Amino acid sequence: MIVTGGKNVYGESIGILMLDTKFPRIPGDIGNALTFPFPVRYRKVTGATPVRVVKEADPALIEPFIEAAKELEREGVCAITTSCGFLAIFHKYLAEAVDVPVYSSSLLQLPMVAAMIGPDKKVGVMTASKPNLTPLHFKGVGAEGINMVIYGMEGEEEFPKVFLEGKEEMDVAKVEAEMVKVARTMIEENPDIGAIVFECTNMPPFRKAVQKSVNRPVFDIVTLTNYVYDSIKYCVK
Repeated sequence: MIVTGGKNVYGESIGILMLDTKFPRIPGDIGNALTFPFPVRYRKVTGATPVRVVKEADPALIEPFIEAAKELEREGVCAITTSCGFLAIFHKYLAEAVDVPVYSSSLLQLPMVAAMIGPDKKVGVMTASKPNLTPLHFKGVGAEGINMVIYGMEGEEEFPKVFLEGKEEMDVAKVEAEMVKVARTMIEENPDIGAIVFECTNMPPFRKAVQKSVNRPVFDIVTLTNYVYDSIKYCVK
């Protein structure tokens, strides 16, 4: 058998562009490597805070994200994702900048999920901040015209303090209860929801609790990453 080299590290097929944060990331979160049954490679984008990404959609961050994506590509990853669904607004810039697949946001799943449940049912989108999730974010990932409703976590207590304001400790049970509460409200007010998509990459640790509480399929960045990994795991970079 003959093998070839050319890079420093091997076996990390998925590259993850990380926001500049210090809040806790428990297993299930995209920023915790224990979430995945395969190795991943992280790259922090310095200065990309939740305020600049979520609340400001700061275009000055496009170049730093592109440079970080190119670094991951040079290091040999076969696909690239990010740690914030709001980066959907920059998706085209990232996808154009590298030669490996980029899935910047869980929102890329919206057209697929909508097709799966049929035109008479809605997709329920749960997001970190509904006021900041604009039509430009959906346009960025080709998810315009989807029959959906959007519910945000910005009105809760613990979730926004941790994931939007950067609190460095988290009451896990409280965040789970808040997630379940919002999901139940969404289903009660929209019983025709056929499936749920989590925009936020910090939500997947609570997928099981939400699924059990509302009896709906839940899609998120982790379900998407597992799907992508199965599609590229035999690629060689």
